[in-house]
Amino acid sequence: MLVTDQNSNLQTLWLCEAVRLREEHTGLLEDSEACRKARATQGSLAERLTVRGLFLAKRDGLLTALQHWLQGARLALWLLIFSAILSGVILAKAALSGNPEAINIFWALSGLIGLNLLSLLAWCISLLFTKQSRSPLSHAWLWLSNKLARDAKAAQLAPALLVLLQRHHLLRWGLGRLLHGWWLITLSTALFTMIALLATRRYGFVWESTIVASDSFVMLVTSLGTPASWLGFALPNSELIQVSGQHALGDEQARQIWASWLLGMLLIYGVLPRLVCSLWCEWRWRRGVQSLTFNADDAVWQPLHERVQPSSERLGIVDEAPATLPSSSAGAQLVGQASVLVGIELDDSISWPPVQLSSSAEIQNAGVIDTREQRHQVLEQLSKHTPARLLIACNPQRSADRGTLHLIAELSRTAAETRVWLLDLEAPIERLTIWQQQLDGLNIAHSRNAPWAWLEQASEQKPKQELEQKQEQELGANE
Repeated sequence: MLVTDQNSNLQTLWLCEAVRLREEHTGLLEDSEACRKARATQGSLAERLTVRGLFLAKRDGLLTALQHWLQGARLALWLLIFSAILSGVILAKAALSGNPEAINIFWALSGLIGLNLLSLLAWCISLLFTKQSRSPLSHAWLWLSNKLARDAKAAQLAPALLVLLQRHHLLRWGLGRLLHGWWLITLSTALFTMIALLATRRYGFVWESTIVASDSFVMLVTSLGTPASWLGFALPNSELIQVSGQHALGDEQARQIWASWLLGMLLIYGVLPRLVCSLWCEWRWRRGVQSLTFNADDAVWQPLHERVQPSSERLGIVDEAPATLPSSSAGAQLVGQASVLVGIELDDSISWPPVQLSSSAEIQNAGVIDTREQRHQVLEQLSKHTPARLLIACNPQRSADRGTLHLIAELSRTAAETRVWLLDLEAPIERLTIWQQQLDGLNIAHSRNAPWAWLEQASEQKPKQELEQKQEQELGANE
């Protein structure tokens, strides 16, 4: 009953909470790229934390695990529905078991609604006196959902969901939908099964007691049956009740009156209370989900504030400007041009920048990335000023290690289009083949010659796009 729609706000907060809980237990994840993307959004603190959380969730497979968990949750829900239908049939047959000519009316009634009323009373008490509302049924559903998801990472999602719902005071309403929905299906099935049994078999009803007087039974039956009589169900009179305490009546009318009274009891004290509670929980749940927001001021998110929104950005510059600013050859001159060229760990023997670059003022030189500081600076600039086309120059004489490949992948995610230029240097065939295979695995185009024409085309397209936008604006103004 907690299964959510795809791409809902609840799922977004759920994934962010799963990432937070994981970091709470294992320490902060490697999130440099995620924080760069968050800072590049220029949104509120909550929006930046959401961007960071979703990026880490997608990168670490939690987004896929969530889909698997939801599939398992739906299957678990169908299993609970089947168990409710089966329980309803068993409940009705157990109530009318024994000698069909002498069914004890109060044993039958207590068998039909006794456990339901105890469960409903326990839920109401928990609603009034406890902050949490959990039931064996909710534990069973969560356990089944984790097992049926068949994804190891999905085990992190159930605790995150419970923590999220508890923080927003939605847990009791979400689990209430599950609990009351299960009982509603169970009791409705029992009602229809009772109607089918009473319509196809002959039952006689009797009540028995050693210490309770017949007048007490008359008052009890009348008091309980009055609300049902308002809906058209039969209400036994005092004479019929007293005679039924002596022996089961064979009169057809007496049988029908007792059968109608029993069905009315099941509807009034079983089905209707669960229907009301189910609708109430549904209303509270939907209203709560619609008002869900990311509360970035919550104490649990305080440690991440500085990572996605530095203090200097939130508070402004408060220190005096230094005499000189630190500089770096990599990324120092990036201003968001349409085409960007960057090198990765190029030896001093390699001439940089290429001579062809001097003839093109539209292609921006981002320098060579050799250090961690240069890497962060270039990635930060590219995140803020996304290039249309990015050419990454690599030395094929070096090995295609995981760090370099990770950097290439990270750079490619900052540009609309990316290509890799494997410099035309002498390199072993085996090493060159490895480079090509690894780049193919990243789905990044590569070549041994610099694609200057490809870079210059992006620069040519920029004024055309600006002209088209201007023409569209003028057209809209004329209309």
